[in-house]
Amino acid sequence: MRKVEIVNRIAEETGLTKVKAEEAVDSILEEVKEVLQQGESVILRRFGSFQVREKRARLGRNPKTGEEAGIPARRVVRFKSGKYFKAAVDGEVSDDDDDE
Repeated sequence: MRKVEIVNRIAEETGLTKVKAEEAVDSILEEVKEVLQQGESVILRRFGSFQVREKRARLGRNPKTGEEAGIPARRVVRFKSGKYFKAAVDGEVSDDDDDE
């Protein structure tokens, strides 16, 4: 699913215009990005959490030539799915979906 498809679904389900739905999606994504850039976690209950992790510099190898190459330190985003999200993806229906 692409962003435009998400915008269209949100517009249909909420009665918002596509422009307003796209503004909402963009605002959410921008806020998540800003929080992650600051090194903080984003926790969405019943869905999952996004965390920034530090990867240390290491020595790697070019698979074609076997030549060693340095891989610099970097920050990566890790997503950990929540229990209810995992169950939904597995096709399990939960009776307590309305709880929160």
